[in-house]
Amino acid sequence: MKNDLLVNRHIGISEKDEAQMLHKIGVASLDELIDKTIPTNIRLKAPLALPEAMTEYEFGCHIAELAAKNKLYTTYIGMGWYNTITPAVIQRNVFENPVWYTSYTPYQTEVSQGRLEALMNFQTAVCDLTGMPLANCSLLDEATAAAEAVTMMYALRPREMQKSGANVVFVDESIFPQTLAVITTRAIPQGIEIRTGRYNEAELTPDTFACILQYPNGDGNIEDYRTFVENAHAAGCKVAVAADILSLALLTPPGEWGADIVFGTTQRLGTPMFYGGPSAAYFATRDEYKRNMPGRIIGWSKDKYGKLCYRMALQTREQHIKREKATSNICTAQALLATMAGFYAVYHGPEGIRTIAKRIHNIAAYLEKEISKLGYKQVNVQYFDTLRFALPDNVSAQQVRTVALSKEVNLRYFKNGDVGMSIDETTDLAAVNVLLSIFGIAAGKDYTKTTDIPESCTIQQPFRRQSTYLTHEVFNRYHTETEMMRYIKRLDRKDISLAHSMISLGSCTMKLNAAAEMLPLSRPEFMNMHPLVPEEQAEGYRELIHNLSEELKVITGFAGVSLQPNSGAAGEYAGLRVIRAYLENIGQG
Repeated sequence: MKNDLLVNRHIGISEKDEAQMLHKIGVASLDELIDKTIPTNIRLKAPLALPEAMTEYEFGCHIAELAAKNKLYTTYIGMGWYNTITPAVIQRNVFENPVWYTSYTPYQTEVSQGRLEALMNFQTAVCDLTGMPLANCSLLDEATAAAEAVTMMYALRPREMQKSGANVVFVDESIFPQTLAVITTRAIPQGIEIRTGRYNEAELTPDTFACILQYPNGDGNIEDYRTFVENAHAAGCKVAVAADILSLALLTPPGEWGADIVFGTTQRLGTPMFYGGPSAAYFATRDEYKRNMPGRIIGWSKDKYGKLCYRMALQTREQHIKREKATSNICTAQALLATMAGFYAVYHGPEGIRTIAKRIHNIAAYLEKEISKLGYKQVNVQYFDTLRFALPDNVSAQQVRTVALSKEVNLRYFKNGDVGMSIDETTDLAAVNVLLSIFGIAAGKDYTKTTDIPESCTIQQPFRRQSTYLTHEVFNRYHTETEMMRYIKRLDRKDISLAHSMISLGSCTMKLNAAAEMLPLSRPEFMNMHPLVPEEQAEGYRELIHNLSEELKVITGFAGVSLQPNSGAAGEYAGLRVIRAYLENIGQG
C-alpha cells in the first residue's frame, strides 16, 4: 500500500535515483542522512499527531464526501462575486492543463513566449475596457489592488503635499466592505488616515492626497463622478476607481472621465467564485505613472533577428530591486486566472462581451419593472446589474428570505431592511420566473410568468459607452471552439513548464500539484460557491478549512492559523502584522 499513498506518488523520487543520491552523499539511508544533518535537540521526540496518510483513491472519496456537503443555491448576493460561465475550451485546455497551471512567473522570456502573449491579451482587454493607456498583468484580488492604489498615490504626492505631511485618503462610503477593510489594514503601518463619507458631501482638506470611488457603487447605483473628479484634481488629489469590468462594456469607462487609476476584479470574465477563492485583479493607470505601478507589465520587444517578441517590460517591482525602491513583491500576480480572463475576452470578442453585458442589464431592467408592479420600490436610480428594493409595509425582509430559501435562492439583505439582487451571466428565463415568484409570494400577490425578456436599456445617455473596445485582431479571430483550442495549444507549445522538464527556479515560481489535488477544483460544488452564502450551505468547504487549520496547528505548534493570505508575500505581510499586534499588546508598539 505504501506506493499507493498520494504523497509517494506525487513527490516520491525513483528508487534508482534515491540510491544514487545517497551513495553520492555517503550515507546508507534517508534516516541516516537526517541523523547526520539535523541536531537531535531540535528534532521531534514523537511522530506528529496527524491522521494517517491517504491513498489517491481514499483522498478522492474523501473530497467527494466534502463536496456533497456543499449546497449550491442560486445566488444573487453580488458584492464582488458573481456566477459566471467558464467556456469549456478554456476550462479543459487552460485551467485543467499543467502547462498553464504550473509556471506562473515568466522569469525567462525565451521559454515563456506563449504565457507572455496570453498575459498581453489580458492587459490589452483591461486597457480597452477601462479606457486607460496602461495595465499590469494582474494582482491578487480587488481589495489588494485598492490597497496598492493607495500606496501608489501616496508615493505620487506632489512635493508640497509630502512636505506638509498630507496623509488622508477619502473613500466613498458606498464601497464593498472587504475592499475598505484591506485598505484600512494596509494603511495603518504607513501612517495613512482613511476617511469615509458620501463623495458628493466630501470636504477635500489640504491633508487629503487621494480619493477612492466605486463604479457602479457597492449598492449597485451608477453615480456621475465627473464633477467630483475635477474638484479632486483641482485640490491636488489623485482619484482611483474600483470598476466592475463587465459593466464597462456598456458604461462610459473611468479613463474617459478623468480617473488616475482604475482597478477591480476580472472574476466575472470566466473565473468561478471558489467560495471567494482566487481570481485575478486588474490595475490600470496613466502612462506617466508607470514607474510607480505595482505588479508586472508585459511589453513588446525585438530579438536580435528583428522579430517581435514579448518580455517583462519594466523591472521596478521585482525582488532583485533594492527593497526600498521595489513597488511590490513578485508574489502579487494571479497569472493563471489572468490568462483565463484574457482568453475569455479573446473567445467572446467585443460582440460577445457586449451581448453578455446587455443580456444581464436587460434581465435587471425587466425584473425592476415586474417586481415594482408587486408593490416594491427599486431605489437604484441608475444600475447595470444590481437592484435594491425597499419593501412594502406589509412585507418584511425575513418573509422574503424564508420564501427565497425555500426555493434555494440567496438574495442580498441590507441592514435597513432592503432586499437586493445582482444578475449575472448564468441568469436565464427560468431563474427570472423563480425570482418573480419569490417577491409575489412574499407580497401575497399574483405575478405574471414570463416567456420572453424584451430588450431595454435603462442606462441614461451620459453614462452609456460610446467608444469601441477589443478592436485588436486577436479578439476578433478565435470565436469557434476549434479555432480557440488551436490558438491555446499554439501558445502553450511556445513555453517550457514542469509538464516538459525540471526548471531550477525559486520555490514559489514552479509548482506541479498532484492531479488528484487538482481534480476537485473542477467540481461545481467547489467552483460555484459564493463566499457570503449562509454557513450551513458551505458545510463541505468549512469542514475542509477546519481540517486543514487543525492539522497546521499540530505541524506548527501554534494556537491559531489564518488561511486568508493568498500568496507568499501576503503571508509574510500577515505575519509582520501579527508581530506588530503582539508588540502593541505588550506595550512595545
